[in-house]
Amino acid sequence: MACLASPFSIRCCEDSLGRFKTIHPSDAASSSTSLKFPEKSPVVLGPCPRPRRIILVRHGQSEGNVDEGAYTRIPDPRIGLTQKGWEEAEATGRKIKDMILGDGADDWKVYFYVSPYKRTLETLRGLGRAFERPRIAGVREEPRLREQDFGNFQDREKMRHEKSVRLRYGRFFYRFPNGESAADVYDRITGFRETLRADIDIGRFQPPGERSPNMNLVIVSHGLTLRVFLMRWYKWTVEQFEGLTNFCNGGMLVMQTGYGGRYSLLVHHSPEELQELGLTEAMLVDQEWQKIAKPGELNYDSLTNGPSFFTHF
Repeated sequence: MACLASPFSIRCCEDSLGRFKTIHPSDAASSSTSLKFPEKSPVVLGPCPRPRRIILVRHGQSEGNVDEGAYTRIPDPRIGLTQKGWEEAEATGRKIKDMILGDGADDWKVYFYVSPYKRTLETLRGLGRAFERPRIAGVREEPRLREQDFGNFQDREKMRHEKSVRLRYGRFFYRFPNGESAADVYDRITGFRETLRADIDIGRFQPPGERSPNMNLVIVSHGLTLRVFLMRWYKWTVEQFEGLTNFCNGGMLVMQTGYGGRYSLLVHHSPEELQELGLTEAMLVDQEWQKIAKPGELNYDSLTNGPSFFTHF
């Protein structure tokens, strides 16, 4: 929310690094209609505050998780949650709300990105029961967050064979017949990441005229898709990706802004929790750096950026 800094200027809200931008009232008035579309505004208000968190949530237990035969009868996008899955989704929603309330802020909100599959949409509805309407800034259905494509109707025995072959070939590059590899998912997640970064930069999920630092983004998706998202965001290697384990159904992982404004998994989670998910010592060291670094900085000592690719040193 803007506030008057003097009779002749407007002091805009603080960004995540504590900086302010001053503009002239006449410029602000001329851009009032552009508040609905920040990217089209002729007035540069300065960086929008980054959301406090990006919360990754895997869908609750689905019919396919308890009965692999469901994939032979029901199209993958139409497989819904079990009763336990609904309960997991509602419990995760309450957990997210309690975490946000712990910040002590009055103006917090949540904004959701969700895969269009039935089980993720139902998980979204379960999560949403924890939040009053004014706390939900919006929802966007995002097809690029869908599950890895395993083909159409699946033959159970053939799929078991394909998954055993994948273990020998490599989980990242193996492409299922008529389906996708994790590398294919990486390509579409790269597009989603760029959209998400643009949304963050311009505050597209913020209500018109608001620039609160207490926004929380929730991404409701699928196990492999979320692991690929983390790989893409943190620039993990293929080897590091293949060492990761899946989220549990209804599980969540929290990327939270650190001291410099970057997102780190170690702000909310302990090293032990992340090790259980498959993060190595080198990945944890990088997460420690993420806690203190500023956006735009590069960790030249990280495994993915540094000299570890070379063998002649």
